[in-house]
Formats: sequence, structure tokens, C-alpha cells
Amino acid sequence: MTESGPHHDVRGSGPVLLVLPGGAGHPMGLGPFAERLAARFTVVTYDPLGLAHGRLGLPVEDQRVERWSDGARQVLDAVLPDGEQAYVVGFSSGGIAALDLLARHPERLAHVVAHEPPCVAPLPDGALQRGRFQEVVATYRAEGPEAAARGLGAVLEGREPTARPISAGDGEETVTEGRPLGRQEELSRPMALFLRHVLGPFTAYVPDRAALAAPHRTARLTLAAGADSRGHLLYRTAEFLAGWAGGDFAEFPGGHVGAATHAGEFADRLAGLLSVSRPD
Repeated sequence: MTESGPHHDVRGSGPVLLVLPGGAGHPMGLGPFAERLAARFTVVTYDPLGLAHGRLGLPVEDQRVERWSDGARQVLDAVLPDGEQAYVVGFSSGGIAALDLLARHPERLAHVVAHEPPCVAPLPDGALQRGRFQEVVATYRAEGPEAAARGLGAVLEGREPTARPISAGDGEETVTEGRPLGRQEELSRPMALFLRHVLGPFTAYVPDRAALAAPHRTARLTLAAGADSRGHLLYRTAEFLAGWAGGDFAEFPGGHVGAATHAGEFADRLAGLLSVSRPD
């Protein structure tokens, strides 16, 4: 069901588990994953732009990480019973928002899992990687989603772009257009919104390391990556951020969109990981 306030859906019962989708925040492909977890958690799926709640096709502005995490906090204020703490899992761009939520609003969080967040700024080669993501955004604006998808895949896999169209890896859409999109066409496609309005500002985000690594922090932090992403940029990023921010590292089934492609296995792995931090 959809509640009032920031757009979100609630299913299941038990401790609150807030899900922050990747891409432009559309929860496409996460239904089976959420249903599996709903047997053990109250699964709250946040839709920051309301794309699955009637706003697809309406104007969108460049997004800010802090806007997404403030919205996530408002969702928690609406659904979390007094005296309880929530579990959070964020995917890709949603993983960056989860890190910001932990840094800025940690008081009611028990455990935050950030899966393959493209939070590359802290890396030793962070400036180079941020520049490569900005090139993808420029390619999208000049040449359209097909060329941008090739560029994004190349960045994530650490290779040069090829002429072969591939999935951009942040959602279920197939990107095949060989031209820039018209404005109304762009507004109807979550992947296009991600490439124009989310990818640039989110990959330029610099986390508050002092807040994340604060010795008094009570919420547990886990950075995660997919087994199929070994050797790729975001696996390396997750491993690095775990040490940089004072968190743990965990490997999950599948790759960047493992929660969609390996829904049951992924959900069970997450539930087992969260159970370690649940009170008896």
C-alpha cells in the first residue's frame, strides 16, 4: 500500500527494513526481493521521485543525495514505531543515499547495508573515476542513452567503451536508442532520468567520513558487492569504503542488480546478515 508523505510502499510485518532503490529510485525489479523479505520484516520501499506512484512523465530536476536521505528519514518517521530502530538497504545510487542517511540521521538506525554504491570520491583514483562518470553524463546529453549505456558499462567494468550496446546496469530497462531523447520521451524513462539527473551529482558526492566512522556510532554499517562484480569498479569501491568508513564488507549473490536477478538468494543473504544485529 502507498502511505502519505514521501512516496513509499509497505508490505509484511516485523522489524522495519527500509529499501532505497538504485537508478532514479524507481523500485522496478525489486518486487520478488521485497516479497521474500516481507515474511520476516516490514519492508518499506522508498520511491524518492514518485516514479512508481504516478509521477513518471512529470518534470524532474537534478537530484541531491541529501534530498533522498531527508526523504528516507521522513519515511522512517512515518512508519517506525517509537523506541524502535530500522534496518536499511540501499542499492547503487540508493546506497549513496543510505550512507548519507547514516551520516546525518543515525539516531534510529540499527544496521545500514550499502550495495555497490558508486561513491567513488574517496578512492585513491577518485578524481579520475568521477571524471569518467561525468563523461557518461555528457555522452548521454550529446548522443543519447545507447552511447551512454556503453560508456557506463565500460566505467563499471574498467574497460574502454565498445560499439556493442549493453545494459547500463541500474534497472530493468533495455537501452537501445541511438539518438538523444526528446524531453517528454526522456521523462517517461527512469533510466534516462538517472543518466541526466542522478548519475552526475551522486557520483560527485563526498561522504562525511567523520560522521560515518564516529566511535560513538551505534548503527552497524556494511558495504556490499555482488560476487559477479569481482574485479569491477564498484566491488573495489565497496571494499575500500568499508575500511575508510569503519564498516564491514559482505559479498552477495549476482552482480550490480543481484537483488533483481537473484531475488531469493539475495534476500536470504541480507536477512541472515541483518539477523546478526537484531536484538534477541
